[in-house]
Amino acid sequence: MRVFKFGGASVKDANGVKNLATVLKKTGYKDTLVIISAMGKTTNAIESVIKTYFEDKNQLNDALQDVIDFHNQILKNLFDNDRHQVFERVKFLFNEFAHFFKTNKSPDYSFVYDQTIGFGELVSTTIISHYLKEIGLDNQWLDVREYIKTDNYYRTANVDWETTQNNINSNLNRSVLNITQGFIASDANNFTTTLGREGSDYTAAIFAYCLNANNVTIWKDVPGVLNADPRHFKHAQLLNQISYREAIELAFYGASVIHPKTLQPLQQKEIPLYVKSFLDPEGNGTCVKKGKSLDPEIPCFIVKKNQTLIALSSLDFSYIVEENISEIFRLLHFYKMKVDVIQNSAISFSVCVDNIYNNLEKLLQHLKAKFKVTCVNNVNLYTIRHYDENAIKMLETDKTVLLKQLTQETVQMVTK
Repeated sequence: MRVFKFGGASVKDANGVKNLATVLKKTGYKDTLVIISAMGKTTNAIESVIKTYFEDKNQLNDALQDVIDFHNQILKNLFDNDRHQVFERVKFLFNEFAHFFKTNKSPDYSFVYDQTIGFGELVSTTIISHYLKEIGLDNQWLDVREYIKTDNYYRTANVDWETTQNNINSNLNRSVLNITQGFIASDANNFTTTLGREGSDYTAAIFAYCLNANNVTIWKDVPGVLNADPRHFKHAQLLNQISYREAIELAFYGASVIHPKTLQPLQQKEIPLYVKSFLDPEGNGTCVKKGKSLDPEIPCFIVKKNQTLIALSSLDFSYIVEENISEIFRLLHFYKMKVDVIQNSAISFSVCVDNIYNNLEKLLQHLKAKFKVTCVNNVNLYTIRHYDENAIKMLETDKTVLLKQLTQETVQMVTK
């Protein structure tokens, strides 16, 4: 079998849905499982609904209606007959969505989030499944929550692999085109759970692993994986192939390649992962698989903006040794700082962090009790994998380099 995954950008409107059908016709859809995200920015819109539910219930109906209206417009653009059964099915789902907010008794944000956020995926796959049937592409709509089982760690649930494997082996018909949702699953009590960041890609990997799929294809609005983000770097080039290990390395440094959580089950069974453009489905794209680290072997550039550089030194010029470093990392962990790069000498310690949870001031106050502290906000962290001298010179041009660190394959620079 093959596993396809289409993200929200690929089905953001009626034309996107029609293009998905075109991709299936061009690439073939026999023995294929298609995983689809919520349409466009629906997940963001539902997050706004959830926020409104907790903060301003008077505005809840308006927030809900915005989500409903967006999908109804797509329905009208896809189906000429407004009595088509898809309208009733989508209406049922949105009634269920609204009913949850009327009857919910739980004050737990994460629980509420997981019970409601997945309606975007349920509605998108319902619309697309009916549209494909309408144009002659017969398919089976699946509720992914009946297949992928997890614990109840809401928002970042952990997969129960044995139960999931049994469910897929016992219940999935491999001989037809299957349409299902990404991102969501369910726990032992059948409450909806979500799989965390890049959850839909992870869903594709879970099914591929359990099905022993031939390959997975993630369809995006770019020709494949590039060696740099074209929004920040000129002359970005397509990478034809990346090894699993290299893809994980790039993701670790902040590249929007593929999340390591997605790659791990694929790597275990050496299932190739393709990243292709839904605008050019017959293009080669990028293949992530076992083998050559990078093809072509060129520098890969990654930038993380709006970082914070903290420099520490001892108050009495004593060494920064294991005991001090242990205390520093304990505080970084306690204040939930994402550490991107560290550098230390005998009497100094520098760390570049991502202040995701806005705990920087609390951390600095704590550190100042034991260290001399210097802090520089709004710095940029550049990483080059497989660097050469020209790549380094290009990055350093017109920048003030605050920290620079080189290893055999990677250079990192903090600049202002």
